[in-house]
Amino acid sequence: MSSARFLAVGGHQFGYLLADGPRASVPVVLLHALGETSASWADFVPRCAEAADVYALDLRGHGRSAWSGRYALSVMAADVIAFLDALGLGRVDLVGHSLGGLVACLAASAAPDRVRKLVLEDVPMPYPREPGSLVRPEGELDFDWEMVGELRAELDTPTPEWPSLLAKVQADTLVLGGGPSSHLPQEHVRGMAATIPGARFVEIGGGHMVHAAKPDDFAAAVLGHLRRGR
Repeated sequence: MSSARFLAVGGHQFGYLLADGPRASVPVVLLHALGETSASWADFVPRCAEAADVYALDLRGHGRSAWSGRYALSVMAADVIAFLDALGLGRVDLVGHSLGGLVACLAASAAPDRVRKLVLEDVPMPYPREPGSLVRPEGELDFDWEMVGELRAELDTPTPEWPSLLAKVQADTLVLGGGPSSHLPQEHVRGMAATIPGARFVEIGGGHMVHAAKPDDFAAAVLGHLRRGR
């Protein structure tokens, strides 16, 4: 069973879910997609806790974490590393979905000694794209709408340094594709696997929300990857 917790990191409050697992194993940190929260991992957390302690973090601007400061992928990656420091976690395994996967890549690039295994769920290699119109959903949101605009600008015009940043990733990496029903170009997801040294690509299918559409296949792939080489 997971418990909801808060942690002060760099003067900001961050919310996360914690589920205890085998203490001898490397902890797993889960990073959600844009506009989602740690709750999106609710069904996967107990499965993952069979292998290790699990921390599902609300990224800045999402859920119970701070809705303040500058929103950028590099800032979110720095938040993740500071989160590990605040909890006294050394090496971890990172699992990131979409936006969370890009944040995980930057964290693994900036602190390669801190990330043992990396799993990227339907995460494409960033390429320039035509900006789309942003329409705020009706009703109350569990994420900061201002954050969406700031990140979309960065995602539409990504830094050309992505290949060199990804080349610094030393973690054993698995990239999972959502297949033809995903709204993201799967050739770019395969491109992510081709750019990270030694990464493997596996197409599970089910669309962009692989862990929700195919939970058994997703869990088998992720846990098999995390346990490999232990």
